[in-house]
Amino acid sequence: MTVTGIITAIIIGAIIGILGRALAPGKQNIPIWLTIVVGIVAAFIGTAIAQAFSVSSTNGIDWIELLFQVVVAAVGVTLAANLYGRNRVNH
Repeated sequence: MTVTGIITAIIIGAIIGILGRALAPGKQNIPIWLTIVVGIVAAFIGTAIAQAFSVSSTNGIDWIELLFQVVVAAVGVTLAANLYGRNRVNH
C-alpha cells in the first residue's frame, strides 16, 4: 500500500465514521481518532458485505456499498461509545 493509499483510507474512513456517528443514536463520547478507526474498519466490512450481495461494483457512485459502510459505521460507533465509556468509568 502506498502513502497515497493510506491517506485515502484515512480520509474515506473519517467520512464514513462521521456519517456513521451522525446516524448513531444518542451522544457518543469518543475521540475523533476512534471515530476514524471505526470508519476505516466499517469501510472494509461494508465493502465485503456489498461484495457478498454482488452490489460492490455499479456504474457511477456505489450508493448501496456506501449505505452498507455507513450502517456498519453507525453500529461500530455505538459499540465503541459504549465500550469506551465503560472503560473510562472503570479507570
